[in-house]
Amino acid sequence: MTGLFRHMVLGADDPEAARIFYDATFAAIGVGPGTTDQSGRLLYRHAGQLFIIGRPINGEKATHANGGTLGFFAPSAEAVHAWHAAGLAHGGTACEGNPKERISPATGQPVTVAYLRDPTGNKLCVVYEQDQA
Repeated sequence: MTGLFRHMVLGADDPEAARIFYDATFAAIGVGPGTTDQSGRLLYRHAGQLFIIGRPINGEKATHANGGTLGFFAPSAEAVHAWHAAGLAHGGTACEGNPKERISPATGQPVTVAYLRDPTGNKLCVVYEQDQA
């Protein structure tokens, strides 16, 4: 096992808007563009993990989790800023202000963080932990 998660899945009513957003933001943190599977879902593979974006299987409208956030690692503080800028330029919306440095409540270590909402409204976070490098 290479990490805690095998895969994560988010719903999207507009897969093309999701592709534009995720291809741009993931490129900023070193993840390649998504591929489309036979069901029309976008697949992003990185370090043995899988992130999937697609229309909800039950046919209902995609919604975002109230209070939910997905967090991704960034390889540098500069990548955090690039991720945020790419997201704003490709259909994302700002939340939680601009990228910032702070002390992680989870580890007590310095981190650089940024938050965005994707085109569906899912809340995302990217984090560079100075001791992860």
